[in-house]
Amino acid sequence: MGPPASAVPERKGSDPGQASRQSNAIPPPQFPTHNSPRTWFVTHALSPLVVRLIRLLLAHGDYVVACLPPHEMEDDDRSADFRDLVTECKSISRRDREGWKDRLRAIRCDGRESGQCIAAVAEAHSVFGRIDILLCCGCDSIVGTVEELTAGPPVVRNLVRDQFETIFFAHINFIKAALPRLRAQHTGHIIALTSIGGHIGTPGFPISTSATWALEGYCDSLAYEVAPFNIKVTIVQPNKEVQTLTNRIVFAPPLPTTYITTNIATTPTPATTTAAAAAAAAATASTTSVAGTSALPPTAVATTTAVDPDADVDPDVDPDADLPDAPDLPDVPQAPSVRDMLTEVLNANPDTALDPDSTDTIQYRYPRLPPEAIDRLVTETVHALVAIGGHENPPARHIVGFEGSTAVKEKLKTVTEELEDFVEASVAVDIFESELKSEARAGGRRAVESSPAAPGSTTSG
Repeated sequence: MGPPASAVPERKGSDPGQASRQSNAIPPPQFPTHNSPRTWFVTHALSPLVVRLIRLLLAHGDYVVACLPPHEMEDDDRSADFRDLVTECKSISRRDREGWKDRLRAIRCDGRESGQCIAAVAEAHSVFGRIDILLCCGCDSIVGTVEELTAGPPVVRNLVRDQFETIFFAHINFIKAALPRLRAQHTGHIIALTSIGGHIGTPGFPISTSATWALEGYCDSLAYEVAPFNIKVTIVQPNKEVQTLTNRIVFAPPLPTTYITTNIATTPTPATTTAAAAAAAAATASTTSVAGTSALPPTAVATTTAVDPDADVDPDVDPDADLPDAPDLPDVPQAPSVRDMLTEVLNANPDTALDPDSTDTIQYRYPRLPPEAIDRLVTETVHALVAIGGHENPPARHIVGFEGSTAVKEKLKTVTEELEDFVEASVAVDIFESELKSEARAGGRRAVESSPAAPGSTTSG
């Protein structure tokens, strides 16, 4: 049980006499500094990342409200780290843990239920008196391509809705429940822990990426709406594997081989263009992606030589003549997919290994990494959250790690180049063939004449 609100140490700007003197005035914005205790409300507290974060916050002297999803608490292995933390807090033999149990409040709460979120926020406010930082950190990763998640039975297609319930709607419920309290305080900080998937699409994670983009778009708009109330909003984006390997992974059944070979065939070509089609297919198949994988599998090349019986055939071409053989294609090694890489990680532990015979069922797994591997994976993100939470001027977005920053920069650079190419292509089209033509060109000349001379320089809109 946490201490009553009256037992919480007085904070800067919370003098009772001062409050009575300003009872009719809007309280001045005041956010606890990093030298003052902060109250954190954590929406999902069972991941190894969040358990390490809570331990660091308690050591700092902060107060923590930890929401525990009931369906995860039922998994003994999933909740083991948090139970160990609770045992630490209750330990009387460790003086460095003194007072932890009074500053930690655990609440069973399913974020997908709006009523439970409202009740959890109300309980947090009644126990600790305020909420300074709302950390939205829940995540599930559904592994499956677009077709794997849409071509299967209804139970598979429902995974799409489940993914949005966990990543998007659950966090929306917590934010809606906390906003009235934050507005009344005239201060607060909302942090959404997502991933660089909010910038970069990942093959094999189409629905997870979609839900992440939805949450980040929501937070971007929310930031403008709550700014007048001195409420800050920050999106923290670690590498994709940080959230994936510390939360539940759901594997959708892979597509059968017969489906793949039937549906990736290109449109059949007439006999008169078979040779050209084969050459084009060879050129396409030899084009590799950034990861070094073949753009088309060999089965697609074979189908390009098919003859359409309904197509018009050149009378000078003998239909019984032997068709030219497709050129030999170099053997390009296939890069492992997301499914392959995650399967390898899970199979490293016998307790989490996937069943190779269950290819037609949905499989759920919580990764179990060695403690030292988890520390290397999440430490940078944990310290970033501690540094950003409660900051007087926090960033709107923070990308954790050099690799993630570099990947996002490259993506944005590509987008910028594409926009510049589009602008050049648009300008090349004569869109002024009207009575506005002379005015547009005259305006362009005036703009050039009024700008300072800069030989060798170009300007792009």
